[in-house]
Amino acid sequence: MTDTVALAGLTVDTRHFIGGQRVASAETFDNFSPIDGALLAKISKGGQREADLAVEAARKAFPEWSKMGPKKRGELLRSHGGASLPEKIRGDVPFNERQAIRREEKKAIARVAAGRIRPNETIFLDASSTVLTLTEFLPIDMPLTVITNALNVINALADRPNLDLICTGGLHVAKSQSFVGLAAEKSLLRYHIHRMFLSGDGLHLERGLSESNSRQASFKERVIASAEDVVFLADHSKLGRKASYFFGEVGDLSCLVSDEKADAGFVADLQAMGVEVLLGNLDGAPSS
Repeated sequence: MTDTVALAGLTVDTRHFIGGQRVASAETFDNFSPIDGALLAKISKGGQREADLAVEAARKAFPEWSKMGPKKRGELLRSHGGASLPEKIRGDVPFNERQAIRREEKKAIARVAAGRIRPNETIFLDASSTVLTLTEFLPIDMPLTVITNALNVINALADRPNLDLICTGGLHVAKSQSFVGLAAEKSLLRYHIHRMFLSGDGLHLERGLSESNSRQASFKERVIASAEDVVFLADHSKLGRKASYFFGEVGDLSCLVSDEKADAGFVADLQAMGVEVLLGNLDGAPSS
């Protein structure tokens, strides 16, 4: 067979694998998460029928491909239990845009995560859009000390009389509306953090937690070292992914809170490594 096949404007290179796994049917593509990206999909060697099925499935799963020109070509990214188009580097996306991405998943995750908090705890909330969503679900009357490096979190909780609200200070980064740097990191030495809520750009079973921004990664590494309970909030699209800068190992995590679309195999592997996993339901019902 030829090295490439084309269908409805989609070119597929059949000389390669996706993460070493053969793409042999349209069903394989059903669980892929469409995101902005590229035109060139890499699939395994196989017969013409397998290639045609993969191309047709990819065309349906990623309809934006047929609208893109050759300059937008890239590769499908392998994730545990699926694949996705290369995502725009999260650090390059303005915060308000990130807050709108997978909004229902963020709410499902935040709802479950809030149930983990106990009265009179000192908790840390990072500057991620997912953790900002958690502020919407904090119990109204529960007394807490909240430490954060996020200006958006400060603004969201400023009128809550039941909270002792502490900002780390440091160098302000306008794009992420956060404080980072040496001053922010050193401020953490003053506090004992019962529970840390954070997110990132990826959680990989072997490499751990990662970020696309080196300053954020460095800061989160310091917070993890100061926290008893480390809770990672991540929708299903971040599971199995690796970003540029690693700031923690899987063993640093106490709990992952994700959504009901999380890959079952990934969840089982993480649980086998001793990490508690909680999944939020998108319909708002209590999670099982």
